[in-house]
Order: sequence, then structure tokens, then C-alpha cells
Amino acid sequence: MVKKILAVDDSSSIRKMVEFTLKSRGFKVTTAVDGQEALEFLAREIPDALILDINMPRMDGFEFLKKIKSDEAYSAIPVMMLTTEGQDEDRDTAQALGAGHYIVKPFKPSELIAAVEKLFL
Repeated sequence: MVKKILAVDDSSSIRKMVEFTLKSRGFKVTTAVDGQEALEFLAREIPDALILDINMPRMDGFEFLKKIKSDEAYSAIPVMMLTTEGQDEDRDTAQALGAGHYIVKPFKPSELIAAVEKLFL
């Protein structure tokens, strides 16, 4: 069965790179520009995993992560952070909020693929 991934990032180039990389490995990828748009997507369809940036307009990644992890309908969705924020404090916050993996941009496509595959183990 094809795994569906929602990638949430305000950078169109990052969204395109994530989408291209993961589609080349057989994943179905949908994108959103911020947490608000991602919530709207979740109301229609529940993905198998989320890739989430921290710094975004309207609703940042931490706020979005808090919302979904506190909602029974979405709390089991595995989440990977993909962000420019490399500080231990941000990594610790993401982990405390329920993110399973954390990658700092810039990233290698092979690193992204390996991390996404680990989400499904």
C-alpha cells in the first residue's frame, strides 16, 4: 500500500524538493504552506505521516504539532520535523510535543528518505 505523506513548509522550493524526492521512492505526497492549511487538509484526509517545518506564517510547526497531538483523530500520525532550526532547545521542544524525527536543513535527499522510512517502522 502506498504511504501518504503531508509535507508542510512555507518554502515552495523545499516543498518541491521533498515532493520530488519522496515521490521518486513511491510515496504519495501532498503539500501545505503552513499549519492552518495543513489542518484544513487533515479535515478531509488523514495522511500516514507528516513532515513539518517550524517557522511558518499563520500557524507555526510547534503550534500545529500541539494541536494534532492533542486531538485523538490525529495524535497517532508520525511526525518528522524538517527545519532550519538546529538548536537543541528546538529539537527538545519538537520531541516533547511528539515529533519522532528531526532533520536540519539543508538536507540530503537520502537523509530524508531514510528518516521517512523510519517513521513507518
